Amino acid sequence: MSEVRSVAPRGDLFGQRVREQWAGLLGRRLDVLVAGCAHDEPLVLERIETRATGVDEDHPAIRAVLGERADLVSWSLGDLRCVPLPPRSYDVIQVSFLLERVRHAELVLDRLLQSLRPGGLVLLRMRDRRSAYGLLDRIAPSWLRRLLWRLVVAPGTPGPFPAVYEPLASSDGMHAFCLSRGLMITDDTRNTSGPARNRGLAAVALAAVARLTNGRYPAGHDEITMVIRKPQHHFARLL
Repeated sequence: MSEVRSVAPRGDLFGQRVREQWAGLLGRRLDVLVAGCAHDEPLVLERIETRATGVDEDHPAIRAVLGERADLVSWSLGDLRCVPLPPRSYDVIQVSFLLERVRHAELVLDRLLQSLRPGGLVLLRMRDRRSAYGLLDRIAPSWLRRLLWRLVVAPGTPGPFPAVYEPLASSDGMHAFCLSRGLMITDDTRNTSGPARNRGLAAVALAAVARLTNGRYPAGHDEITMVIRKPQHHFARLL
């Protein structure tokens, strides 16, 4: 499947797309749903009024982070397959490093999309199961993941979270999902963030995984970043 590439600088991709969305809505307030509250920083949008609500799984590390976030007017924690999400209530949904750590990821994303207004945007960041980092993260035993986490991330960083990595947590999986739901991917980039940016032990381990898999799981990125648009006239499924 052909890959859509962003025409916006990586650092301002989400901000640029949200500003375009705001202009198309004639400057009214944007309602934002932040799905995955543990990682992503708030959108910084000058002169744009936003109202942000959070939703995530109920996890002690997530509760601790939520206590420090002043940008969310409210939040709900629990099973994302049944947590209350009012339909067609949000203009923008941030899905931040969530899909790779939850089970029933397609069902969860479908429920999030039901709460998105027609023409709304999904700002997606997730770890790629088809990267060296994704492979190492999901095959490493839990005790090793906890040890490595303390070695490669800054103190106080929440995690490690469960490493589920269902097929949706990949470029092919997300493209197939969007095709079957009539969604349009406007931007699709590969980046390196989080523990994979560490140039010490993590870099050595990821390079070894890439070599052992003959490059099928590359070490050059660990994150997929996408902007996805829900059409104005949206059918639940096309297939």
